[in-house]
Amino acid sequence: MNKKQYIEGTSKKQAELLDKFILNFDDLGEDFGNQDRNSLKLFKLEEQTINVKSFKVPNLVNQIAYKFFRKSKAQRSFEYANILKEKGIGTPQPIAYYEFSTPFAFKNSYYISEQLDCELTYRELCHDLNYPNHEVILRGFTRFTFELHEKHINFLDHSPGNTLIKKAGSDYKYYLVDLNRMEFGPMDFETRMKNFGRLTTHKSMIQIMSDEYAKCSGDDSEKVFQAMWQYTEAFQARFQRKQRLKKKLKFWKK
Repeated sequence: MNKKQYIEGTSKKQAELLDKFILNFDDLGEDFGNQDRNSLKLFKLEEQTINVKSFKVPNLVNQIAYKFFRKSKAQRSFEYANILKEKGIGTPQPIAYYEFSTPFAFKNSYYISEQLDCELTYRELCHDLNYPNHEVILRGFTRFTFELHEKHINFLDHSPGNTLIKKAGSDYKYYLVDLNRMEFGPMDFETRMKNFGRLTTHKSMIQIMSDEYAKCSGDDSEKVFQAMWQYTEAFQARFQRKQRLKKKLKFWKK
């Protein structure tokens, strides 16, 4: 198995520890968060807690694609994190990425970043509409998203679990995670509105976000609301169709 790695700004001792963590990933570390799609673990790197994300081995077609034609999810996560940092956008500090492959196929990869402790994610705002300072946090999140758009960052996985929110005095700071799907370049109005489509099912939250976005952009607030809600409904309709299809497939498998 061939190993490729890129480690940024660490000592030789720390690099040796990172190698140990990756090569013994299944046996070391502490499980963290949802393990359904990819594995996340926490490790102690001397005085620092780090977060290691292990991406699943892709299907056969993507094993060929990642080997010869495309950057791995781990490499993209690392590079995109550095771009975000350069643009002044919050994200946990990137540390390294690792890739493993055979001569003809890509296998698995790991993205390593600093563990960021936070009070909540955007998801909590969806689950608890009475969360303390709910509207303040939601408006701050909307301004954060507007900043992404103004800096030509289209975060394609802009979904409830992928923004960490940390209290900073009387204010809140926002940090993106799960970074491997982004596009960079100017965004027109429709693309900006579509970027809100996966965030919530609550019309009341869309009303607040559209009002705040309109204040930031100078667009008509009703126009912004109608567009945000249209993309929200469209995403939910697609999601529900997929859920119904999954249920049918499970039924026939039985």
